[in-house]
Amino acid sequence: MPCSAAISMMLLMSCCSSKTSGPASPSIGLPSVLIVPGDAATTANNVLASESLFRLGVVSALITQTVQILVVLALYKLLKPVNRNLALLMVIFILLGVSIAMLNELNHFVVLLLLSGADYLTVFTADQLQALVPLLLDLHEHGIMIAHIFWGLWLLPMGYLIFKSGYIPRILGVLLIIGGFGYLIDFVTFLLFPDFDVTIAEFTFIGELLLPLWLLIKGVDVEQWEKRALESARA
Repeated sequence: MPCSAAISMMLLMSCCSSKTSGPASPSIGLPSVLIVPGDAATTANNVLASESLFRLGVVSALITQTVQILVVLALYKLLKPVNRNLALLMVIFILLGVSIAMLNELNHFVVLLLLSGADYLTVFTADQLQALVPLLLDLHEHGIMIAHIFWGLWLLPMGYLIFKSGYIPRILGVLLIIGGFGYLIDFVTFLLFPDFDVTIAEFTFIGELLLPLWLLIKGVDVEQWEKRALESARA
């Protein structure tokens, strides 16, 4: 059986990283203190003055997504005995979200390139370069919201599998499904109601926090897992 303690630690790392950077922050992985809404020059100067912090935010975001890959592979092994097809769907959804989120960090790299002072940028004025910085940060935010689609979708089969498993409490599955819908609602409201300033996922992510804590403290019902695994192998 997959080690529930290892899975829980990876889940906690992933959850804490994403929540501290915050789905509601202007740019996940980027310290919000650097961003001054409506002031492109100050934002650009803040990035230059704290370039190491900015780069650390990018690295943090990439590490978080890499951990997500390890998490879903471990969860696949844990939940496959319940329904292999749904477990595989869960993997596909999160890998799509991870791919979008990692490629989206290119927007942050372009910010650094624009502010690098390279010779090929001399055709632009300083004001023009600074004006592009918030544009790229906005593009990054839009990219994160697209990733929300798959961050929400992967929780639906995972929640269902946990609910039906018999070796992890059903309530955790219900909370994960609620969390999944939270991400999806955030995407819809972001797209259709851009002035709506409430992030639903900030209130519905509790299942993502409780699952790793449960696996770390209580673990899974090994007898039930082995029973489901044996039934799955015979099917």
